[in-house]
Amino acid sequence: MLADALRRITDNLESMRRGLEAPAGVQEELKGKLEKGYRSTEHGGDFDWVSSPCVSYADLEPWLERVRGGDHGALLTEEPITWVMTRGTTGRSKVIPVTRGHMDALVRGGSRAVINFAMGHGGLETLAGGVLNLQFPSNMRVMEAGGREIVYGFSSGTYARLNPMMAGLRLVPRQEEVDALETGLSVGDWERRYELIYQRARGEDVVTVMGVAPVQTGFARYVKKRHGVWPRDLWGLRVIYTTSVAKIQSRYAPLLRNMYGDAPVVEMYTATEGAFGQQVDALPYWVPNYDLYVYEVKTRRGLKPMHELRRGEWGRVVVSTPMFPRYMIGDLVEAMGGNYFRVFGRDRPMVELEHRLFRAAFGWFL
Repeated sequence: MLADALRRITDNLESMRRGLEAPAGVQEELKGKLEKGYRSTEHGGDFDWVSSPCVSYADLEPWLERVRGGDHGALLTEEPITWVMTRGTTGRSKVIPVTRGHMDALVRGGSRAVINFAMGHGGLETLAGGVLNLQFPSNMRVMEAGGREIVYGFSSGTYARLNPMMAGLRLVPRQEEVDALETGLSVGDWERRYELIYQRARGEDVVTVMGVAPVQTGFARYVKKRHGVWPRDLWGLRVIYTTSVAKIQSRYAPLLRNMYGDAPVVEMYTATEGAFGQQVDALPYWVPNYDLYVYEVKTRRGLKPMHELRRGEWGRVVVSTPMFPRYMIGDLVEAMGGNYFRVFGRDRPMVELEHRLFRAAFGWFL
């Protein structure tokens, strides 16, 4: 069993590295596979990589309504196994289907930050212990989909429930315990979840925390205010995995190390729609999963493959996933050279203006 686990880990990391070493070839190969799937759907029947446009969630909503009605072939190559919702960082929450192909890419990509760190810091023994579960509830709402009622919730909690032992890590508490509280997003609901997590985890051998950066800092502040201790006083974390916001290394990493202890902060570029990248070394940037998703960027000069961006070039992230072709995820990305990237904000006018002013003032130095 251990030998099989080690082989899967090695194969997963090797696939990531092949993509980084030869992104053009790996992306072209993946394009062929994805195009075949897209063309089997009504939405993507005439899809091609030359002329097909980029799409937003709003563009896909009518097609998603048909999937909810039971016609999955309108947009997807396979039936959804469940549905999830986003946190609504750019407005109202999005509701998105989850297919097996999507989950396979998400699990492979989402585990890479964990296993890459483990293999570089002592091997599989690094994974022995608990991971503090700060994920959102997976049972927020009920809807009709495919002729039956579906209970669904936030993507992070749903993915934790569907794959509770990702990369060998054991969630504390289990996602089912978090869901059993039947909480929402009010201050009181957050405090109830935080208290459950504290009570369940305080006597456990917790070796890491994984989740959304503002939730991680929120939990730490709650524990300090309510119980008079920081997480660093309770556990000796080996690493902190954090995701879902921009400027993690500059804004959140110092806070997290102060609250949770002087452990490495490893950034993951994940979203409801996929696990798109991860930090793999000491540089404060992430690298793409070129073998799992097709990456393009809408720049001032048009749509470009992400791997062709020069250092300092930036634009809107466009990803093609097992479910969605040329999907505008709503993030702004900057190339840092050598297949390293950073997301500097959401796709909003003020964020773009701020970045343009920053580049105008300091671009000569950078």
